[in-house]
Amino acid sequence: MIDNIDRSILRYLQSDGRMTATALAAKVGLTVAPCHRRLRDLEAAGIIRGYRADIDPAAVGLGFEAIVFVTLRQVDRSTMEIFESRVADNPNIVEAQRLFGSPDYLLKVIAEDLPSYQRFYDSELTSLPGVERLTSTLVMKNLKANTGPPV
Repeated sequence: MIDNIDRSILRYLQSDGRMTATALAAKVGLTVAPCHRRLRDLEAAGIIRGYRADIDPAAVGLGFEAIVFVTLRQVDRSTMEIFESRVADNPNIVEAQRLFGSPDYLLKVIAEDLPSYQRFYDSELTSLPGVERLTSTLVMKNLKANTGPPV
């Protein structure tokens, strides 16, 4: 179980993952050694899954986003495993969720622009195994990015 100090550590790291252990310790009211020990414990327990840069897709030429709903022809283990593996390996699919009910999957896709998305759709999405239907919704504006769970 995590306590209020762990929750505080997680909140600070969600807003600034590059915060030093010294700065973090000062924010949560600990000395560096116990703060660092808590960080290691949170990492070892899998609560902190990693650290990464939050890159603006538009700033690197990938300002077009689409949400794609996928319905499979058949939902058997083999088809799902192959489909999920191909989705996981595709760098333009930046988020993917398997859903209960219909459709079967929700994918978030990024591309340069509409023509490049169309090429991606035609060459990559339609060739995913087991796909019966693809429905795209274009993202007009991102209101809130994935900020992580409330802690």
